[in-house]
Amino acid sequence: MTYLLPILAIVAGYFFVILFKPKKPGSIKLFLAFSGAFLLALTVFELLPEVYESNSKYIGVFIMAGIILQIFLEFFSKGAEHGHVHLHKNDTTFPWMLFVSLSIHSFLEGIPIHDHHNLLLGIIIHKIPIAIILTVFFIQANYSRKNTLIFLILFSLMTPAGSFAAEHIPFLKDYYAEATAVVIGIFLHVSTTILFESSEGHKFNLAKLLIVIFAAFLAFLL
Repeated sequence: MTYLLPILAIVAGYFFVILFKPKKPGSIKLFLAFSGAFLLALTVFELLPEVYESNSKYIGVFIMAGIILQIFLEFFSKGAEHGHVHLHKNDTTFPWMLFVSLSIHSFLEGIPIHDHHNLLLGIIIHKIPIAIILTVFFIQANYSRKNTLIFLILFSLMTPAGSFAAEHIPFLKDYYAEATAVVIGIFLHVSTTILFESSEGHKFNLAKLLIVIFAAFLAFLL
């Protein structure tokens, strides 16, 4: 299930768009805000205590490296990890830069999953709205269904690939805490960006505030 569920999350997002044909990704902003808050809370409640438990403060260097890496990746993804997609209409070429940057992000986020099953739930909840947003923008940019499916299928395999690598590659086993710290940095950047950008004018309305509180409380209970 660790390998299968992240794939199914992308598939679910794709078929949601095909079946319900949402015109604007803005309609799922609440879901996106929930996913950001849930992922942030899981990072704070589970991942952060673990990496600092048996490591000195140098682990913070790897967390900062994760934040910087995510900022670098967003030069190419243009923020697709937190709901922003920029595609040129009628451009039929495969969006390689978007794919590579999202794939690196997804591969890395798969590393800590096999030791944190609650995190798997957070990543699934995060991937569904991202898959919806990607599919909507691909359709609006007149990308072929073939390119859309190839992109989403390959993208869906990256997180399971990261989980598989963490379990079977000795280097990642030896430096698991450091790799997890990098992922923490990525999650911190992505989730906080989602929370601020999911609100008009970067201000929380009551509905979004309640969603964030509920997501954090739910993550605490897990």
